Amino acid sequence: MGKTIVEIKKTLEECVGQRLTLKANGGRRKTIERSGVLEETYPSVFIVKLDQESNSFERVSYSYTDVLTETVELTFGESHGHLAVNGQ
Repeated sequence: MGKTIVEIKKTLEECVGQRLTLKANGGRRKTIERSGVLEETYPSVFIVKLDQESNSFERVSYSYTDVLTETVELTFGESHGHLAVNGQ
């Protein structure tokens, strides 16, 4: 994955509609892990539609900066191998 916000945004735009697992820093040593589909990308944020059976809300949004700073880690694909998207 790219090391700039522009590269991260471009990569995520190419992955719209794909299943993903996300790990987010929940604060106070908590890590939140959710799965869903990358629904849309916008100029400053991207939207993930979460699996309904395991989450109490339908969508979450994160900024590309969250990915760059590794506050959020995205892993795409289940049967096609994994594409780790992070600030590395």
